[in-house]
Amino acid sequence: MPASGELIRSMNYVEDITTTLRRICISIPAMNVEERKRLADSLRAAGNALNDAIKDLEKERVVAQ
Repeated sequence: MPASGELIRSMNYVEDITTTLRRICISIPAMNVEERKRLADSLRAAGNALNDAIKDLEKERVVAQ
């Protein structure tokens, strides 16, 4: 089944997120303890949003097109 434009855009967003996380991980060793804590808090909030999105995707409902 061919992918819709929306699916392709969304998958590209996920790829952008992955690239950004890789860049963040590279910079972590240069951060002090307070910076690491603040970044962890920020990532935790983003992680919650990510988990919510995954739950929505896994729901077995079909939206009318």
